[in-house]
Amino acid sequence: MVNITEKIKEIEDEMRRTQKNKATAQLLEPVGGAGSGGGAGFDVSKSGDARVALVGFPSVGKSTFLSKITKTKSEAAAYSFTTLTAIPGVLEYGGAEIQILDLPGIIEGASEGKGRGRQVISAAKTSDLILMILDATKRAEQRALLEAELDAVGIRLNKEPPNIYLKIKKAGGMKISFATPPKSLDEKMVYNVLRDYKILNCEVLVRDENATIDDFIDVIMKDHRKYIRCLYVYNKVDSIGLEFLDALAREPYTAVMSCELDLGVQDVVERIWKELRLMRIYTKRKGEEPKFDEALIVRRDSSIEDVCDQIHRTIKDTFKYAMVWGASARHIPQRVGLSHMVADEDVISIVTRDKA
Repeated sequence: MVNITEKIKEIEDEMRRTQKNKATAQLLEPVGGAGSGGGAGFDVSKSGDARVALVGFPSVGKSTFLSKITKTKSEAAAYSFTTLTAIPGVLEYGGAEIQILDLPGIIEGASEGKGRGRQVISAAKTSDLILMILDATKRAEQRALLEAELDAVGIRLNKEPPNIYLKIKKAGGMKISFATPPKSLDEKMVYNVLRDYKILNCEVLVRDENATIDDFIDVIMKDHRKYIRCLYVYNKVDSIGLEFLDALAREPYTAVMSCELDLGVQDVVERIWKELRLMRIYTKRKGEEPKFDEALIVRRDSSIEDVCDQIHRTIKDTFKYAMVWGASARHIPQRVGLSHMVADEDVISIVTRDKA
C-alpha cells in the first residue's frame, strides 16, 4: 500500500510543476473586463437560513470540503486557482438549510484587489460565519496573512463591536467621558481622532477599559465594519505529528480535519451549526402532536415575536398568547407573550383571537 507521506509528496511535486502557469493566468485575467462576465459567479443570492463563506489560500481543500458536505461538486485539482468563481452549495443539518459559499483562493494583496481579491472579500462580508480553511503544515503564516487581508477591508473576526457610545450632534462641541479610563486610550487621543474625521460636535462615552484607538476608529467607521464569527479549520492534519495535532485542536475557534482521509469532516459540520447559533423551534396545534419533522430555524436570542414572523408576518395582528414546552419554560407548559425568549428545540403552540 502506498505510504500516505509518499502520496502527499507526489501531489506537492505536481503542484510545484503546475501552479506557476495557473497563478500567472489568474493574476493577468481582467476583473470585470471584456470576456470576464463582469466577475460572474461572485454575486450569489443569499438563500437558506444562514450563509457560510469558505475562505483560504489556493489548494487548501475548500472545494473538496464543499463536495463532501453538500451535493455540489466544486471543481478541485492539485494546483492553485482551480476555483475562479464563487460556488454555492447547500448543507442540510438539523432541519436547517445552510448556504456554503466556496470562494476563490485568496492571495496576499487581496485587499488591494490582487487576484480578484476585492470581489472575494466582498462576498465573505455577506456571510454569517467565515470558515477559514488552512493548511496544517503552513499553520502560522497562512492564518496571519488571511487575518491581515480581512482586517484591511473592515472584517473583524471573533470580536464584538467596541463598547463605545458615539452620538454626532449639530452643535455643542465635544463631550468625552470614560466609565473606566482605558490603559491605551485617553481624552486627547479621542479628541485628535475626532478632529481628523472632522467630527467637532458629539458626545462620546467609552465604557470598555480595554478600548484602543483602533476600536474608537472602528466605531466612527461602523458602516464599513463587519463583525463575523470565524472558525479556523486546519486541513491536511494527516501530514503533521500527533503532538502538534493535539495542540492545534485545543486552540480557540479551531477544528481539525483531513479531507483526503475523510477524517473530522463531520465534526467540522457540527461546529458550523454551533458557531452559527441557530435554534430549532417546533410548532403544534391544540390537541395534536408537535411537528418534529418541520423545524422553524431562528437565531439565538429570538423571541416568540420572531417565531411568529417566521411563520407569517401577519400572525402578530391576531396573537393572543403562546404555550411553550421546553428549556425556556419555567413550568410545562408555560403561557407566554410575544417578548418571551425561546430556547433550542422548544415546542410552541400559538393561540390567536378571532378577527373582528
